[in-house]
Amino acid sequence: MQTITKVYASYDRARSAVSDLESAGIPMADISVLANESAREDATLQVENETEAGAGAGVGAVVGGAAGLLTGLGLMAIPGLGPVVAAGWLASTALGVVAGGATGGIVGSLINAGVSEDDAHVYSEAVRRGGTLLSVNTQDHNVATVHSILDKYSPFDPAERGAAYRNDGWNKFDPEGGAYGFVNSNDDRGRPSL
Repeated sequence: MQTITKVYASYDRARSAVSDLESAGIPMADISVLANESAREDATLQVENETEAGAGAGVGAVVGGAAGLLTGLGLMAIPGLGPVVAAGWLASTALGVVAGGATGGIVGSLINAGVSEDDAHVYSEAVRRGGTLLSVNTQDHNVATVHSILDKYSPFDPAERGAAYRNDGWNKFDPEGGAYGFVNSNDDRGRPSL
């Protein structure tokens, strides 16, 4: 079993990748999506009871036209990310780490899933800035298929994105840092894919 994680500049790209993964027979239980709450503006995601979103508060969501995993998206708060829409095993793991009192729950969850520490910080920062993370647990015989599907939707390279963040003065993901609002997230999503 391997875990493959990618981050996309838009929620729509990740949603398309999830649809292709489902069509290829990848079980929904093996797919996780984590996106800054502002991504819903991009994808016309409608979340009920927004004001109830606190640490651990899962809220029902409706995603127009999407099936399977994406209909299970909920809203929760993760330190440093603020409100995120999430579904799947990674969201549950990150939430469990947060509920247990650990800081930087998302970074720890990614590292535990096999992502390098440097990439985990970049991926977490990318979600904070409005990106959408997609992570897939897959059997070894499906690795090439999963990579092909995920790469089809132009994820960004974590080394290049991390270098761009560092050029702007960023060092690593700070779970104490505030979440970006929609305007800042749009600015980051507007950068060329790195």
